[in-house]
Amino acid sequence: MKPLARQTIAALQGNPQQNGELTRNIGLFALICFGVGSTVGAGIFVLTGTVAAQHAGPAVALSFLIASAVCLLAGLCYAELAAMMPVAGSAYSYSHASMGEAAAWMVGWCLLLEYLFAGAIVAIGWSAYLQSVLHDIGMDFPALFAKAPFELSGDRQLVATRSLIDLPAVLLTLFCTLLLLRGTEFSARVNNWIVVAKVAAMLLVVATGFAFVDYANWTPFVPPNAGTFGRFGWSGVLQGAGVLFFAYVGFDAVSTLAQEVRDPQRTVPRALLASVGVTTLLYALVGLVITGLVSYRLLNVADPVYIALSSGGPALAWTKVIIGFVAIAGLISVLLVTLLGQVRIFYAMGRDGLLPSAFTRVRTGSHVPHVGTVVTGVIAAIAAGLLPLSLLGELISMGTLFAFVTVAVSVVILRRREPDAHRPFLVPLYPWTPLLSIAACLYLMWSLPQDTWLRLALWLVAGGAVYCLYGLRRRRKARGS
Repeated sequence: MKPLARQTIAALQGNPQQNGELTRNIGLFALICFGVGSTVGAGIFVLTGTVAAQHAGPAVALSFLIASAVCLLAGLCYAELAAMMPVAGSAYSYSHASMGEAAAWMVGWCLLLEYLFAGAIVAIGWSAYLQSVLHDIGMDFPALFAKAPFELSGDRQLVATRSLIDLPAVLLTLFCTLLLLRGTEFSARVNNWIVVAKVAAMLLVVATGFAFVDYANWTPFVPPNAGTFGRFGWSGVLQGAGVLFFAYVGFDAVSTLAQEVRDPQRTVPRALLASVGVTTLLYALVGLVITGLVSYRLLNVADPVYIALSSGGPALAWTKVIIGFVAIAGLISVLLVTLLGQVRIFYAMGRDGLLPSAFTRVRTGSHVPHVGTVVTGVIAAIAAGLLPLSLLGELISMGTLFAFVTVAVSVVILRRREPDAHRPFLVPLYPWTPLLSIAACLYLMWSLPQDTWLRLALWLVAGGAVYCLYGLRRRRKARGS
């Protein structure tokens, strides 16, 4: 198989329910909950404080709005392709149809980076909130098992933490893996309940917190630049948007589930856009509240919402308790969807012969690709236990933006190459919307720290080597047999 060979749209539109494969049992509400469940949590509960303290100050709300605007452009591109090719694989499958096998492999490689590390960072945030709640009730988790052995310092150096492993993060990841093995329909029911509680809790924080905001904490709203690009000022707001882009990985996970959705041509575009809208509103409002409750300088922690509510004294004590426990439950839904998304990427790559066929094996009854689920859970658990929070967030944002660029490029290529293909949803204002999406994503990638580019380059080189040494050879063997 040549690296430039493309999947046909007809092949990707084939019947996915044959031979005991994935089944279509997800409706619109459940799919929106998957999208909201994956996004509302990690960005609010984990990265909001880091971006406020290191990049944007109170203007972290603007960083969220900028990131969401770029996300909306990408979401429109995803909506067209997901309705056109309602199969597992998301950006990987779209790239396979537009740019060929080699490009699809690299996109899948970046999605692997994105989803596995997304799951890890969520598990790390969950661990921090759990330990904060335990501390408030007089129970302290053993320091030796409380965090990763290394963290990223202010001058971007890895320093030892005197801890061996983040054990709660590891255990949560393995627990979510077991839930996914029960089946997508079961996971969807669990996720629906968690998401409804999580959104209600966020609205409670906004309504209650605004009454205790100290407006002095919002002055200056955009702190003056500290002398380097990305360290406050407007460059910090933009770099913060790039870092926070990790928070929008959720709607990409919506498209990975297209092969399991009822009436995907209508349901997937609606769920994509609804997920972005709900997430944007909650992120911006909560960002304003927590930077109004406490100085942004104090928010460089893994549990910023909890810290902000702690500043309200007895008046907000009850809210803090609710948020603490909802954060613990809410981040579970984020982890569920990110792990589920990675499993579907593995499934699509196995389907195309680029990974072992074991990744396409679906357990009878639960209709779950069980091998991919176990592999994903184990790798994510190791990353959650050993890798630092800040490093993960930047890498995930870079991988997400790279995938978004390829999706927008795929829209342009397929519009020219397959002009008569059936498109239930059309990107508005074509070609300006996909072109603007490409430009915006590339700018946010450029705004990220330079060492993140180096890590992305190393990751892509490693992916190219794996493709040449394994993926390409395996594909040729599959074609010969």
